[in-house]
Amino acid sequence: MVQGTFGYLDPEYMLTSQLTEKSDVYSFGVVLVELLTGEKPHSFAGLEEKRSLANHFLSCLKENRLFDVIQNDIVNEENKKEIMEVAVLAAKCLRLHGDERPSMKEVAMELEGIRLMEKHPWFNAGQNLEETQHLLYETSTNVYELGNSSIHQYSGYDSVRDHALDALDDGR
Repeated sequence: MVQGTFGYLDPEYMLTSQLTEKSDVYSFGVVLVELLTGEKPHSFAGLEEKRSLANHFLSCLKENRLFDVIQNDIVNEENKKEIMEVAVLAAKCLRLHGDERPSMKEVAMELEGIRLMEKHPWFNAGQNLEETQHLLYETSTNVYELGNSSIHQYSGYDSVRDHALDALDDGR
């Protein structure tokens, strides 16, 4: 018998009654969103649109209103790019179809890449945040799509892949 808290359960499980490794990825995505927003995963009170934290978060991300839902006390000028990248990663974890979600290993690698990027000596802290947000939003809007996610292919920013390719270019 599956036990879990409503709001963390994979929506695919609700349809198939099957849990997979990607069900854990969905739950982890909800945890990432909780950490970013400071909100609970599900609320029975309030507006209909805000009852599901995951859906509300994805909607705000799609509408380029991410920083409206992020906790004010965790955002500063130096970390807005990383917050945006974690939000995009959370959106990948929250895809409706499990086979479109990254594996937990890929999630861990991407989080590590985001962490290392901030400490990289070539990191440009003065980079134009608005341009970065626009580029991340333009290249990955399909990550946030609700509904039939099987038709969407992610072609957006992948910090781990980009850093790995950069490292390969530095060969002997």
